[in-house]
Amino acid sequence: MVCDAHVHLWSIVSPFHQWPDAETPTIHRDFGRVEFAALSPPLTKAILVQAQPDCRETDWLLEIAVHEKRIAGVVGWAALDAADAPAVIANLAVRPKLVGLRPMLQDMHDSCWILRPELDAGINAMMTHGLRFDALVRPRHLPAILKLARRWPDMPIVIDHAGKPDFSREGFCRWRDDMSALAEMSNVSCKLSGLLTELPAGGVPSLMESHIRHVLDVFIDRVMWGSDWPVLLLSGWSYDEWLSYAITVIRKISARQLDSIFYESSTKFYGR
Repeated sequence: MVCDAHVHLWSIVSPFHQWPDAETPTIHRDFGRVEFAALSPPLTKAILVQAQPDCRETDWLLEIAVHEKRIAGVVGWAALDAADAPAVIANLAVRPKLVGLRPMLQDMHDSCWILRPELDAGINAMMTHGLRFDALVRPRHLPAILKLARRWPDMPIVIDHAGKPDFSREGFCRWRDDMSALAEMSNVSCKLSGLLTELPAGGVPSLMESHIRHVLDVFIDRVMWGSDWPVLLLSGWSYDEWLSYAITVIRKISARQLDSIFYESSTKFYGR
């Protein structure tokens, strides 16, 4: 059984759609219920994750999830710094499949934006309603996420795409140390997703193995696999190719963690 902890859907004609645009023609098309239904048969269930910073997209995803049994939960979006954030989050939380929220931190100039005091009411509302926090970040954000995890030790946090590491030696050392510190926090988990599209031009897949090994070593039973489909297609790999590669590498590194990574950890984290 496979639980994919990170899948996207979008409609490029929807009024709230922003990305991908025509500059990424490989994925600048609709990915909806039909395309999701065609994904690999081992896929038992999936977590659907927002791709647009717009509450209307979250409504759209939640409506799709109602009709798709394999969608176990939806990670949506809300403006955490808005004055009405607690009310918006309360309204979203009553939707049957909402499991978490994801502010899109990766391109924010302020690496510590998530620590601003005006977000506290929104984060407190997430806690009140039992929602998880998906951290879409780059390595420069990891120290702030550590502070967030310490400030809110009861809030489940997952690092998307293993923190989008760079693959230089110097970059690896900084990323390794920051991820080790995060792994010491029992409320922080990590997704093995999105690594293929972070490889440098001409980079070979084996470059990922030291990163995968480190994540498995420090997060242990708090690691979950995700495809990041259809963004994954930008790498030139198919869904089945990434799934097969991930299984092979993880089996080589630590076969005992397979069931946890591909099903149990995600189920435990999202409660679905």
